[in-house]
Amino acid sequence: MTTASRDLAGFAYHRMARRTGRHRWWRPLLGAVLFLPSWLVLVLLLYAFSYALGTAAGYPELPDGGVDLGPLRNTALDLTYIAIALPLILLAVRWTERRPAGTLSSVTGRLRGRWLAWCLLAALLPVTLLALTTTFLPDDGSASGESTAWVGWQSFLISLTILAVFVPVQAAAEEYVFRGWLTQAAGAFLRSPWFAVLPQAALFATAHGWGTTWGFIDLLLFGLVAGWLTIRTGGLEATIALHVLNNLLAFGVSAAVVDGLSSDDTAADAPWQLALADMATVLLYAAIILRMARRHRPQRLTPLATAPAPPAPNPYPQPFVAPPPVGMPHTHGAVSKRSGPSRAEGRESTL
Repeated sequence: MTTASRDLAGFAYHRMARRTGRHRWWRPLLGAVLFLPSWLVLVLLLYAFSYALGTAAGYPELPDGGVDLGPLRNTALDLTYIAIALPLILLAVRWTERRPAGTLSSVTGRLRGRWLAWCLLAALLPVTLLALTTTFLPDDGSASGESTAWVGWQSFLISLTILAVFVPVQAAAEEYVFRGWLTQAAGAFLRSPWFAVLPQAALFATAHGWGTTWGFIDLLLFGLVAGWLTIRTGGLEATIALHVLNNLLAFGVSAAVVDGLSSDDTAADAPWQLALADMATVLLYAAIILRMARRHRPQRLTPLATAPAPPAPNPYPQPFVAPPPVGMPHTHGAVSKRSGPSRAEGRESTL
């Protein structure tokens, strides 16, 4: 396949940074320089605001120096720290790379709502199976001193409602940063989709911290499969759906027990049993998405660039004008320099 034919086939998701023709090697670096400091500044400002508000309201201090607003409020605040990365990364793409922010969502330049709904439906089965599997896993909560007492329906439903607001934005922010911006930043230099997927997967696992070896492997596999599904389906919808439901399950299980949301454990701290169950969930979900993609055919490449249409033919062509006889001057309707026409010429003009 020639280069020209590849260009006519459109751009894959990881190559979207080159779609507009404005890509320069320094633009992704400039985006990182602007995004990371601005995100840290906003996190610090939000932390200072919550500390001042909590201190004024008389909340106790945590061992790390923060204010203990309560398990649910602390969890919502932690999710907000991550969620504010979403508008910042969209602005970084718009300002530094001079392309529409919607190119992070999909190859169509927007988040495809119908395909997202299908992906959410596809994620229900794997996540439900994961939830059932976790009930049969060994429970070491008593050994670690954590409570396993039921919080009650009222407290659980309140927590679930608040989590349903914050978790989707937090999960989407991680997808836009790792599977979106980092994948396209690597894809701007690397044509192979696999080489574009590897950096974001490693950074995604590292960003969650080092807990257990199995927890790191689980996160690394999630990043690899999620990145591959993003390129394979042409957008972030498939990974957002799984990430949202998976996080809602994790936080929902924590909210169901007393002080469950107070735990500092993350996916990086998962034991080998839970890590294996989660990896099986990710692979099952990928198989379902691939089967659905063959049926619903989400757009994988950018739309073809169509050539401008030729001008329409003139419906009123110019009338044919016969050339003047040889030897007769062509005056184009100009008035003769003689004082006036002869009588014979006047008679000919009336015939």
